[in-house]
Amino acid sequence: MTQTAAGFENLIGYYEPPVQELIVIDEVLSAMVGVEGRYISIKTLRGKKDEIINFLVDPSMDLALQELAKRIFPLCRSFLLINQFVESRSQFQNGLVNHAFSAALREFLLDYQALVAQLEHQFRLGRLSLQGLWFYCQPTLKSMQALSTVIQKASANNFSGSAVLNLLQSQAKAMAGDNAVRLLLEKMTQCASRAYMSILERWVYEGVIDDPYGEFFIAEDKSLQKESLTKDYDAKYWRQRYSLKDGIPSFLANTAGTILTTGKYLNVLRECGHNVQVPPSENSKLMSFGSNHHYLECIKAAYNFASGELVNLIKEKYDLTGKLRSIKHYLLLDQGDFLVHFMDIARDELAKKPDEVSVEKLQSLLDLALRTTAASVDPYHEGLTCIVERSSLLKRLGTFNVTEVSQRDSSNNDILEEPVSITGLETFSLSYKVHWPLSIVLSRKALTNYQLIFRFLFHCKHVDRQLCGAWQTHQGVRALNTRGTAISRSSLLCRSMLKFINSLLHYLTFEVIEPNWHMMYTRLQSANSIDEVIQHHDFFLDKCLRECLLLLPELLKKVERLKSMCLQYAAATQWLISSSIVLHSPDESKADSLGTKQSKSGQALKSASRNAAVTDSILKFEKDFDTELQSLGSILSSSSQTEPYLTHLAKWILGVKLEHKGL
Repeated sequence: MTQTAAGFENLIGYYEPPVQELIVIDEVLSAMVGVEGRYISIKTLRGKKDEIINFLVDPSMDLALQELAKRIFPLCRSFLLINQFVESRSQFQNGLVNHAFSAALREFLLDYQALVAQLEHQFRLGRLSLQGLWFYCQPTLKSMQALSTVIQKASANNFSGSAVLNLLQSQAKAMAGDNAVRLLLEKMTQCASRAYMSILERWVYEGVIDDPYGEFFIAEDKSLQKESLTKDYDAKYWRQRYSLKDGIPSFLANTAGTILTTGKYLNVLRECGHNVQVPPSENSKLMSFGSNHHYLECIKAAYNFASGELVNLIKEKYDLTGKLRSIKHYLLLDQGDFLVHFMDIARDELAKKPDEVSVEKLQSLLDLALRTTAASVDPYHEGLTCIVERSSLLKRLGTFNVTEVSQRDSSNNDILEEPVSITGLETFSLSYKVHWPLSIVLSRKALTNYQLIFRFLFHCKHVDRQLCGAWQTHQGVRALNTRGTAISRSSLLCRSMLKFINSLLHYLTFEVIEPNWHMMYTRLQSANSIDEVIQHHDFFLDKCLRECLLLLPELLKKVERLKSMCLQYAAATQWLISSSIVLHSPDESKADSLGTKQSKSGQALKSASRNAAVTDSILKFEKDFDTELQSLGSILSSSSQTEPYLTHLAKWILGVKLEHKGL
C-alpha cells in the first residue's frame, strides 16, 4: 500500500474515470454531512478569530471530477459551520435568542440531511451522476452560505439577544435580490425573535421584565426604590429604575421609547395594587414580522391602556389636582388668613437664630394656625410640615445644580453672599408629606422648588408686615404738625418702601404664579400620560423660579439688599419717631385744657435742626434706598429686552422711584 504526501492511500488515479466518479459521489455525499472519506479529507485550521475548514482531495483524481467536487465543498463547509454553531449555542447560558436560533437551524439541517439522504438513495439506484449532484445542490448552496455567513459573524463577535436579530435582519436585507434566501433569513429571524418577543409581551402587557440572561433592551436597576422619590433631588427612580440599553432590535428602534414607558406605567399600577392586565381585546400575540406590522399596533394599544389607566388613577383615586391646589394654598401663599395668623403667633420663635428655633414648637403653632383658620376645611392640610434650614435663601440657591446660579462665571462669585446674621424668618420653610404614587410628580426636586419660592414669598411678606408696622407708627403721630420735619421725610420714605414691596409681591403673585398656575392646571386636565403631567408640572415650577428672579442672581441680589434696607429702616422707626418727639406724662396731659394741649403738642415736636442724628439717619436710609432702587430699575430695564416678563416689574419699580422723587 502506498502512502502519499497528502495522506491518501490507494490513489484514486489507479481507477478508471467512471469508477472514480462513483467513488467521488459517495465521498462527496459523506462530506456533505461532515464525514471524512478515503479520498476527500477534512482539515480544520485554527485562525486568529475563527476556525478555517479545508477540504483536500487525492491529487491523482481526474481533473474534471476534482473541479466538480470543489464546487460542492462550500456547501459541505457551510454544513459543518452551522452544525458547530448549533452544538455550541444550544445551551441556555448563551441566551434565549441564540437557543431559539439554534433550534431553527437544527430544523433546517434536518431538511438538509433529508435532501442528502434522498440524493444518496438516487445514487444507490444508479440514477445520480456527479454533475446531477451539483445540479441538485445549487438551490441549497446559497441558503447554506448565507446562514454560514451569519453564524460566522455571530460567533466571531459573540453576539446574543438583539445583536443576533439585527444581524439576521441586515443579512436578509442584503439578500433582497434572492427571494428564496431572503425568505429563509426572515423566517430564521422570526423564529429567533419568538423568545425575545415573549420577553417583550410580559413587559408591555404586565410591566414585568422576565429576562434571565440580560438580552432585553430595557435594564432594571433594583437598587432604586420608589421611596427614594421623596429624598432624592434628582428623582433617579423615575428616570433610571428602568432605562434603555444599547442594542435595540432594529424592528423595535422607532417604538423603543413607547415600549419603555408602557412597562413603567404598568409597573406603577402594580405597585399601587391596581389591575395591570391589558384587556384581551388588546392583548394579542406579538409577532415581529408581517407586512401590516401588527406588533406595532399591539404595542400602541398597550401603551394607550397603561397610560390612560395610570393618569386616571393619579387624578381620580389619588386626587393629584387636589394635592396641587393644597400645596398652592400653603407653599405659594394662596391661603392668606392662615399665613397672617401663623406669623402673629410664631413671631417670637422665628426671631431666634436658626440653631435656637424649636421645630416642634413651630409645628404645633402651624397646626394651631391651620385648625383655627379657613385652612381647616382643606382635607389635605394635615400633610403640611415645617422645617428650618441652616442657610439663607441665597446660599441655598447656590447649592442647586438646577439653577443657573451654580453656572455663574467666576467674576460673579460675590453675587450669592451670606448675610452677616440670619434668623428663623430667613430660614423658615414649609414642606409637604407626599406618598407613592404622587411622589412621581411631587418628587423631592419639585418640593424643593416649591420651598425656594415659598421662602422668597414668605420673607417678602415679613418685610411687608414690618413696614406696615412702621407706617402705623407714623400714623400714630399724624396729629402733630410734622410738615418739613424729619418725621415727614421718614413717612414719605416708609410709603415708598411699602410701594416697592407691594409692587414686588403683586408681581410675584398676580403676574407670575397665578397665570402660570392656571396654564398648568388647564394643561393637566388634557394630559394623556404621567410623563406629560410631570412635564407640565416641572415646566410650571421652572418658569416660576425664573420669573420670580430666583434664577437671576444679579437681580435677586439687588432685591435682597432692598429688603434688608426696608427691615433695617422698620426696626429703626421707633427710635426715629421717639427721638423727634417729647413725650408727656398722662397726668400732665389731663391737667391741661384743650387749648393748652394743642400748645404743648406743638412744643412736643423737636426741631429737625436740633436733632441732626435723626435727620442724618433718615437721609442715609433714603439715599441708600434710592441708589439701590435706581440700580435695580436699570438692570430690570436692560434685562426686560431678553426677559420680557420683567417689563411689568420694571415699570412698577420705575413708578416707585418717580413717585418718591416727585414727593
